[in-house]
Amino acid sequence: MTENPLYAASDEILGLAESWLDQGRTAALATVVGTWGSSPRPVGSHLLVDEAGDMMGSVSGGCIEGAVVEEAKQAMKDGAPRLLEFGVTNEDAWEVGLACGGTVRVYVEKLVSDQ
Repeated sequence: MTENPLYAASDEILGLAESWLDQGRTAALATVVGTWGSSPRPVGSHLLVDEAGDMMGSVSGGCIEGAVVEEAKQAMKDGAPRLLEFGVTNEDAWEVGLACGGTVRVYVEKLVSDQ
């Protein structure tokens, strides 16, 4: 298992998701499905969240994680998937000390057990 749960491999995250569902826990999975420009996490990165706020993985390295977790909590309640887009222009990036702007698209879905 990865030392830092933020950088856990996809198979570890999906294995934990299966374990949580087997335990009867409610969970949602966020996946990076697109990036443009600067992005801290590549396409295919996952963030797993359960109803208690337990998490594994990362979709942004921190800058949008809070918003994604809130959407994951809503997805667990209403069951509706979401496609989120976050971005910052190059000009705005310079103002906050970043080298360049970028966009990241994240798909958030409630997980459902197949049993």
